[in-house]
Amino acid sequence: MENQVLTPHVYWAQRHRELYLRVELSDVQNPAISITENVLHFKAQGHGAKGDNVYEFHLEFLDLVKPEPIYKLTQRQVNITVQKKVSQWWERLTKQEKRPLFLAPDFDRWLDESDAEMELRAKEEERLNKLRLESEGSPETLASLRKGYLFMYNLVQFLGFSWIFVNLTVRFFILGKESFYDTFHSVADMMYFCQMLAVVETINAAIGVTKSPVMPSLIQLLGRNFILFIIFGTMEEMQNKAVVFFVFYLWSIIEIFRYPFYMLACLDMDWKVLTWLRYTVWIPTYPLGCLAEAVSVIQSIPVFNETGRFSFTLPYPVKIKVRFSFFLQIYLIMLFLGCHGAGHRSWVFCLQSGWLNFHLQCHQ
Repeated sequence: MENQVLTPHVYWAQRHRELYLRVELSDVQNPAISITENVLHFKAQGHGAKGDNVYEFHLEFLDLVKPEPIYKLTQRQVNITVQKKVSQWWERLTKQEKRPLFLAPDFDRWLDESDAEMELRAKEEERLNKLRLESEGSPETLASLRKGYLFMYNLVQFLGFSWIFVNLTVRFFILGKESFYDTFHSVADMMYFCQMLAVVETINAAIGVTKSPVMPSLIQLLGRNFILFIIFGTMEEMQNKAVVFFVFYLWSIIEIFRYPFYMLACLDMDWKVLTWLRYTVWIPTYPLGCLAEAVSVIQSIPVFNETGRFSFTLPYPVKIKVRFSFFLQIYLIMLFLGCHGAGHRSWVFCLQSGWLNFHLQCHQ
């Protein structure tokens, strides 16, 4: 007597691109699953409705599928995934219109066509978003890169101005007042480097890397570089004057507190002592720095008049000689107005933020 062929219970569902089959057999090992001529062949030893036996079935699909089924074994069932060759919705699973008795819908995974289309669109949007994030970088990655870049910039500036400050301090304690007159030749190269690098701060503000306003950063950059490159850099007579020491020293004092404050901000850290020093030291050193810059400009006026450097004569018929000292005098007026306005704003800020009150409490 020919043995009866046992078929397991099979449940199916679909999406536009895939078919899902769930075979109700437990304890299955090494099943034979293949697709030939668009027909799925299944044969396996397992525990089903008729006990522990060999079960098999064959399904001819309604439309073309890819001949590489993917299956996953669990303790209670066999899950098979079949890829459609064309992404479309099928009206049924099998080519024959009459549904096989062992086949039934898998209501755990069942979706109608409209729901499946919504799911497909959601997956497509998710895929596109993932590709976009991979190409642009995630917001967290960009924020980390931005913080790392700003931290390294502030670190380099801090090290540069610290070197200047320590160098000037040590030279003063060793040489006394004699160190004033050789300041430029001792630290000018490092000051040139730091001030040229400071262009990055203005660029960062302009392109939105930092939230700092552009104009204050640009005014400080142009003002310092005018003193460094024009007043000191082009006139050897100015390089041996004591005022160079005070200008460089005051600049470095401001920056050795400012840049560490920004470094900690990049790490989302707040050291209250440093914050207090950053805003308190700035109050006297900024106007003193402006005063030292003004003294350097005043001392350079007779030097520029004597050498005639950067002076020019207007063309005919005016033929008036315009001395560079005229522009220096205008610069002095602008320096005074800028220093007065910035100083007033700094005191208002300190009063509003409580830093001045804290400063006064510490001395009571």
